[in-house]
Amino acid sequence: MESVARWSRFVGDTFAVWVLLFAFLGYAFPGAFRELSAYIVPLLGVVMFGMGLTLSAADFRAVLRRPREVAIGVVAQYLIMPLVGYALARLLDLPPEIAVGVILVGSCPGGTASNVMTYLARGDVALSVAMTTASTLLAPFLTPLWMLLLASRWIPVNAASLFWSIVNVVILPVVAGLIVKGLFRRPAEAAVKALPLVSVAAIVTIVAAVVAANRDPLATSGLSIILVVILHNLFGLALGYLAARSVGLTLSKRKALAIEVGMQNSGLGAALAATHFTPLVAVPSAIFSVWHNLSGALLAYVFRRMEEAPGDAPATGPAAARADAPSVPPRG
Repeated sequence: MESVARWSRFVGDTFAVWVLLFAFLGYAFPGAFRELSAYIVPLLGVVMFGMGLTLSAADFRAVLRRPREVAIGVVAQYLIMPLVGYALARLLDLPPEIAVGVILVGSCPGGTASNVMTYLARGDVALSVAMTTASTLLAPFLTPLWMLLLASRWIPVNAASLFWSIVNVVILPVVAGLIVKGLFRRPAEAAVKALPLVSVAAIVTIVAAVVAANRDPLATSGLSIILVVILHNLFGLALGYLAARSVGLTLSKRKALAIEVGMQNSGLGAALAATHFTPLVAVPSAIFSVWHNLSGALLAYVFRRMEEAPGDAPATGPAAARADAPSVPPRG
């Protein structure tokens, strides 16, 4: 089991490399991955089940103990990213399916990869976990709402169908993970050591499948889609930081909020696109999954070197241990 745990930690620590590799493989050898598109939804369910195994009562208590900070983060998450996605779609006159894909990934909750990046940035990990938990629980309501309000100008949106999909692919697996952890605590805690390996395998498969299914449109307009995704992510990171600063949050909390806002559950975006829209709608989510892990790691490197104000020490302890388990949106 120790060898599995070591491999799992290695794969989790090098997650961005694996996502890049499998995105390239999906593009170079589409025939090997295209059929895997049928497994996107169950693969995300596995990831969310793993998230449930890593959650604890302390994570939910943290949401209740820090309502103001969590609320600021969740409001910023669900305002900044959907509206920036919509603004980019309109300003750049994106094709309908790409516009919907950008809005979709922007309307998703924060990804659990943000917890890892916050830990690396010496930010407030407990706050990051609390914000991810809260935004995930609100996703069945807010993601369909934003899609209905913003994306329906391009493609018909069935908000009720989106609601039930998110419940089935996110909420139920998370609850199942919590139940299994409660009933079989020791085996569940042992299994958590392998979660980074399982989560990374699931997410890179989703990315490769989406890229393979959309190889032709990526060949013709891939650079423009990549540019839009980069802008979306960078605006999210910057505006998240500025939002936290504007309400007087300390540096460690500003780090957590910036990373949380800018890093999305792109796996959920890909799953919803595959289920309710077209394969092309999933492309921004797949590219986002690649890019935000690179930008998040770079930002964590910069944040780590920013001086902490007195009394603004980074979070440590049990909550920080969650950062060892990349489960994307989550890892996405």
